[in-house]
Amino acid sequence: MEVLEEREEEEHEEEQEEEEQKDKELKPLEISDKLEDLKTKESVEQVCVPSDVPDFDWSSIDTSQLPSSYKTNSQNEEKLLHIAAHFLQQYTHICPDRKPLFLHPINECGVEKFVSTTVRPTLLPYTELYHWDSCASFVADYLIMEPLKSPTTPPSSLYSPTTILKYQRGNCFDFSVLLCSMLIGAGYDAYCVHGYATREICTLDETLEECPLLRKPQEVPKEEIKKSNKYRIKSPPDLQSKFELQQKAKKAKKAETEAAQKDKERGEEVVMEVEKPKRDPLNGLRVHAWVLVLSGKREVPETFFINPFTGHSHGTKDEQFLGIESVWNHRNYWVNMQDCWNGCKDLVFDLSDNIRWEVMLSGSNKPHQLLPDAEQKNELPDNDMDDMQEPEDKNRSFDMPPSWVDPVQISPREFETRCCQGTKVTLYKKAKLEKWAPYLNENGLVKRLTVYADAECSEVVEVKEWFTNREDMLDLREVNKQTQLTTDYFSPGHRFHLKAHTYVWLEPETENTMEFYNEARVDGLQKRVCSAMEMTEYFVGRDDFLHVRYTEFGKRGKKVLLAGMRADANARPIVQIKECFHRNPEKPADEDVAERIFLITEEMIHLTYHLKDNYLTASQKDFFKIPEGEIRGREDVMTPDMCITYQAGFSKEEKLVHLYKMLQELIEVEKQLKEEVRRSEAEVLNILKTRENEENSIKLLVSIYDTERNEKRRQEYEAMKKSREDDLLGQEGQDLDYLAPFLLQTGNTEKMTKAQALRLRNDCLADLKQRLVNKANIIQARFDKAVEELQKKDEWFQENQDKLSEEEEEEFLTRYSETTFLIHILSLRLRREKETAPQKYLALEEKLRKDPRFAQHLSHA
Repeated sequence: MEVLEEREEEEHEEEQEEEEQKDKELKPLEISDKLEDLKTKESVEQVCVPSDVPDFDWSSIDTSQLPSSYKTNSQNEEKLLHIAAHFLQQYTHICPDRKPLFLHPINECGVEKFVSTTVRPTLLPYTELYHWDSCASFVADYLIMEPLKSPTTPPSSLYSPTTILKYQRGNCFDFSVLLCSMLIGAGYDAYCVHGYATREICTLDETLEECPLLRKPQEVPKEEIKKSNKYRIKSPPDLQSKFELQQKAKKAKKAETEAAQKDKERGEEVVMEVEKPKRDPLNGLRVHAWVLVLSGKREVPETFFINPFTGHSHGTKDEQFLGIESVWNHRNYWVNMQDCWNGCKDLVFDLSDNIRWEVMLSGSNKPHQLLPDAEQKNELPDNDMDDMQEPEDKNRSFDMPPSWVDPVQISPREFETRCCQGTKVTLYKKAKLEKWAPYLNENGLVKRLTVYADAECSEVVEVKEWFTNREDMLDLREVNKQTQLTTDYFSPGHRFHLKAHTYVWLEPETENTMEFYNEARVDGLQKRVCSAMEMTEYFVGRDDFLHVRYTEFGKRGKKVLLAGMRADANARPIVQIKECFHRNPEKPADEDVAERIFLITEEMIHLTYHLKDNYLTASQKDFFKIPEGEIRGREDVMTPDMCITYQAGFSKEEKLVHLYKMLQELIEVEKQLKEEVRRSEAEVLNILKTRENEENSIKLLVSIYDTERNEKRRQEYEAMKKSREDDLLGQEGQDLDYLAPFLLQTGNTEKMTKAQALRLRNDCLADLKQRLVNKANIIQARFDKAVEELQKKDEWFQENQDKLSEEEEEEFLTRYSETTFLIHILSLRLRREKETAPQKYLALEEKLRKDPRFAQHLSHA
C-alpha cells in the first residue's frame, strides 16, 4: 500500500510539472496570437477607411494661431487636474482589475485637459441642427473616420471640436465630443461614453447592415370588427367524422410544418454561412466612444445611444454595445460601477445613483465607494491620505471650470457642403449609398442608392436618385433595372403640375403613367395612364362627379398627307369613350348616370344609372344613332327601336320627344368628349417633349440671396451699389444755398450795394415770417375744426343717449376719444410753434448778419 501511495504521489507531481511546462510554452504562443489578431484588426480597419482619403499627419497642424486657453491651464483647471489625479489613484487601488480611466488626455498643443472641459455646448444658427437626428447625421457626414491607433486602449490625445471641424477628421472620441457639444447646445441631456463595442461598430463596417433607406416601417395590424348577423341561413349538417378530419389535418399540417422548417433551416444556414461575420479575436476588448442621450429634456421619451460614426440611434439594450467604463458631459464625470457581463442590457442610467455610478464632483464631492474601502484596506500610506484629505475638503464647493474651447462655428458654405470634398460613399448589405453636396453635380444629384441582388454587389436591381434645386422640380427618380421602368417624383410647381411620371421611354404612344397635383388643375385630373391603344384618366373633386374616363383607340389607316390637311389628321381613331360618375345625392338614383359608354364605331351610346335602394339591378338605356347619310329624307328621326330601356321598378313610359332630346344632348356630349380626348393626347405629347428637353438641358435654381452662385443677381447688386454711391457723392458735392431764390432777383451777386443787401435781408426775413404765420394759421384752423366737431358730437350724444345700443355707444366713445386726442396734439403743436417762431426769426437774422456776402453791409446794422 505504501508503494502504491508513493507511485500515485510521483505521478501527481509529474502531471503538475507537465502542466507548468505547457503553460510556459503556451504563453509566447498567446502573445503571438494577440499580435496576429492586432495585425488582422489593423488590416480590417484599413479596408473600412475610404481608399481615396490620404493619411493625415496631426503633428504637422499649425497651432500658433490658437488662443492662449489651448496652450495653458488656468488655476481652476490645474486644481481640477489635481483632483482627477487623486480620483484616478483611488480608482486604481479599489478596482485594480479595471483599465485606467480616460480623464485628462493632451490636446493639440500638448497640454493636459480634463475631458469635461473639452465639451463646448453650442447652438448653431441652423434650424436643421435643432434636432438630434440632424445633428448626428451632419457630424457623421462632415467628418472622416480615423481608427484608433490601438483598438484596445483609448487615445492619448483629445483635440478640441474647433480643430476637428477645421480638418474634418477624427476618431470616435473626437466624433462624440463634437456631437455631444452640439446636442447639449440644442437642449438635450447628452453625455460622451467611453466603453466597448463590436468590431463592426468600431471600424464603421456596415456591409452586414441593411440600409436605413430600405427599412420599411412596422405596420400596425388593424383589428377587424366582425359584424354579427342573427338572420342567417343554416348550412346543411356535415355527416363526415370530425375526428378523422382533424387527424388528417393534423398530419398534413405537421408534414407541411416540418418541410417548411427544414427549408427554412437550410436557407438560414446558407445565408448565415455567407453573411456571418468572421470571428473577432478582440471581441469585448475594442474601445469605442459614443453618445448617450437621457430621457426627459426635449421631450425625449426613452434613453438611447447614438453611434457618431453613422448618426444612427440604438437602444440601450443593443447587443453591439458591450460595456461602459465612464460617461461625462460639460459639468461632471461618472464612472460605471455596474457589471457589464451582459453588455449594456442590464445597466441602469440613473446617474444620481451613487452605488451604480461613481461621480467625481458630487454634491458632497466625496466618493461614496472609493474612500471607505481604501481606508479599510489601508493600501495607501498615511502621508498620501493626508494629502488626499485636503483637496477633498476644498472640493466641496468646487465647480467644473468653463470649457477652454472656442465656440463651435460652421459657415453656411461648410454646412451646405457637409461631406468632405463634397462626396461620401457608404456600403451596406446589398446596397451602396452615395452622397454629394448641392450644386456639385450639374444635374442637381445629391444622393444615390444602388440596390444589388447579391452580397458581392455585382447585379444591380434598383437605383434611386435624389435631386435638389432643379428647375423642373424633380425630387426623386427610381429606376428598376430588371423591368427598365423609371419613375420620377416632382415637387409642387412643375409647369404641368406633375407629381409622378412612370415610363420606359419618353416617346409618344408608349406605356407611361402620369400623376398630377389635382388641386392645382382646373379639371381635377389626378392620374393618367396611357398605352398604345388605351388611355385612362382619373379625376378628383369635380362638380359633375366624374372620376374615371377610359378611351380606347383603334389602328391608324395609311397616312396620306394632302395640301391643307391638319397635322393631327392622321390621329388614332377613337373606338369608345367610357365615363364613370360618383353618386349625386341631389338627383334620384334612376336619373343619376353612373356609367356612360360612347361606342363610336358602332354608333351606340349605353347609359347605366346608379342602383336604387333595396334594388338588385340598375336602370339602363341603349341609344342607337342613325348614320348621317340616312338621316336625310327621313321624317321619323326618332323611332322606338332607337332606344332600348330597362327601368328598375315600375315607372311611366318615357315619350319619344324626351328621348330625342336626351339623344341630341348625348351626341353633343360625344363631340365635346372627342375634343377633350384630343386635348389630352396633345397634352401627353407636350409633357413628353418638355420632359425630354428638361433632361437634355438641365437647369438649377439659385436663390437671389446666394450672390456667389447667382452671377446675374450679383452684377445687379454691384451696379445698384455703385449708382447709390455715386448719388451720395453727388449729393455731398451740392450745398444748398438758402439765399438762391432771392439772389436770382438781383442778377449780379458778386458786386452788391448796400440797398440791395438790405432789400434781400428784409425779403428773406419777411418770407420766413409769412411761412411761420401760415403754418400757425393752418394748425389753428385744424384745432378750431376739431373743437367744433367735438362740440357737435357732444350735443348729438346728449340728445340720442337713451336711443343708442351698447355697440353704438362704444363706437361713439371711441371716436370721441380719438377727437380729444387730436385736439390735444394740435394744441401742443400750436403752443410749440408760438414759442419757437421768434427764436427761428432771430436765428435767421443772425445768420444773415454773419453771411460773408452781407458782411460789409450788415455788420453794423
